[in-house]
Parts: sequence; C-alpha cells; structure tokens
Amino acid sequence: MRLIIRDDTEQVAEYMASYIRARINQFAPTADRPFVMGLPTGSSPVPVYRKLVEYHRAGTLSFKHVVTFNMDEYVGLPRDHPESYHSFMWHHLFRHVDIPPSQVNILDGNAKDLNQECQAYEEKIKAAGGIEFFLGGIGPDGHIAFNEPGSSLASRTRPKTLAYETILANARFFGGDISKVPKLALTVGVGTVMDAREVAVIITGQHKAIALAKCIEEGVNHMWTVSAIQTHPSAVVVCDEDATAELHVKTVKYFKSIEKVHEELVGKENMDLQGRVHGSIRRGGYEE
Repeated sequence: MRLIIRDDTEQVAEYMASYIRARINQFAPTADRPFVMGLPTGSSPVPVYRKLVEYHRAGTLSFKHVVTFNMDEYVGLPRDHPESYHSFMWHHLFRHVDIPPSQVNILDGNAKDLNQECQAYEEKIKAAGGIEFFLGGIGPDGHIAFNEPGSSLASRTRPKTLAYETILANARFFGGDISKVPKLALTVGVGTVMDAREVAVIITGQHKAIALAKCIEEGVNHMWTVSAIQTHPSAVVVCDEDATAELHVKTVKYFKSIEKVHEELVGKENMDLQGRVHGSIRRGGYEE
C-alpha cells in the first residue's frame, strides 16, 4: 500500500484527478473494452470531480468509454431529491462530461425489492468485467462506502442501517435536521471494493486523522473497515497534512522518503503509475 501526502485538499484533488486521467488514458478504453470505475459521494471527492471536469473541458480526458458504479445510495429518498446520491453525481460530474447515461450505474434506493436490487448490482459489475479502479472516501469512524464499523470485511452489496454518527454527520446536508436524514442505505460491500483491480482512497482533514492512523499503522479491523485496503495488492491512500496528525512522525517521514526516492533517485521514467519499478535501471554500469 502506498501513502501519498500532500499539503492541502487542493493538492490532494490535483494528484488524484491527474492520476485518474493518466489511468484512463493509459488504459485507452474502447466501446468493447471500457474503463470501469467505482465512485464515491461526500465532500472529499468533490474537488477531484471538479478537476476531472476541467480536464474534460480542456480536451485531455474523455468519459465516452468509461462505465461507472457508485458506492451507495440512500433508501427512500426520491431520485431527484437534491441530497440523493444520484443528484449529487449528476450535479458534480456526469452532466459536465461526455459519459453516456447508459454507462452510469447507481443503486436504486426506491426499488421494491432492495435485496434483489443489490444482487443485480453485483451481477452488473461482473458482467462489466469487474471494476478496474475504485475511488473511495471515508468517514471519521473509518467506514468506506456505508460499511459502518463492525461490517464484515467480506461483505457484498446490501441494505445497511446507518450508524448514529453517520446520520449526525450527514444532517448538515439536510438543514441540520437529523429527522430528515435517511436511516438506511444501499451500499457496496467491503468485499466488493476489494475485488477491484486497484483501490484509491482520499482522506483529508484533521477530523479523519484517527481513521488514517488506524488504516496505516494498525492491523486489519472490521471496526475500521477502510483498514481492509492493507490486504489489497494495488492500493493507494492520498491524504493532506492535516489528516496525518495522529500518525507517528517516523511513519510520515518513511512514506515521504519513499516518494522522494521514486522521483529523484529511481526516476519517474522508471516507475509505472502504481509506483512499481519497470524497464531497465542502470546501476553500477550494468543494465538490470
């Protein structure tokens, strides 16, 4: 797992959006071989989506052959409600880029059979060839998607009762009225996220510092579901300096030094997007 630390949320967004653009363009998707993405909602990805829209308008990024699967959706909230995740995604990203609506997948929180809706979602992901790149954010309690503390790390897409802390945190989107916040959501499972070929998580703000520390410095724990990414073969966490407040100094220095070695000593030309060494590296007069 890699940890990329940037000064502030704007730099985090710039790094993450640039990385997504590079991944999509390197993949060179086509109609028969689309780039399949998992996407989050919430405050953390908004600056990333803003950057992606800028790239699209500049002509350096197309979503024409991108297929998306959103992480979650509230149960019982009308699709056109301003706080539904369907509305969120179209407001912040989809209506500003060239993605065909038929390639956008968002769970239906008003389905007659919620369990069937979740099962069908898993089948749709499989039919699309699996998720190539899953972008996620987390809550202060370390939950990814709506996989609240205590969720199984093998969980799949399902209906989920929201924790009181999550409901309280989301009340700000409903005029501060906790009674208006949905108490149930549909969410991809931790196992669904971990099935992606690559997982990236954005963690910003001092209020998420404990969650980052639990994710990076402690073991895998279902009480901090984001910690499951420790087991993923291709995972990256991108955070700002504020979020590192609870990390040990040596941890921060270590990950910063690794990035410095990659950039200054190994050389970006010898690294792939995932931070792995590729090609031949000249050392001691020999090609290796």
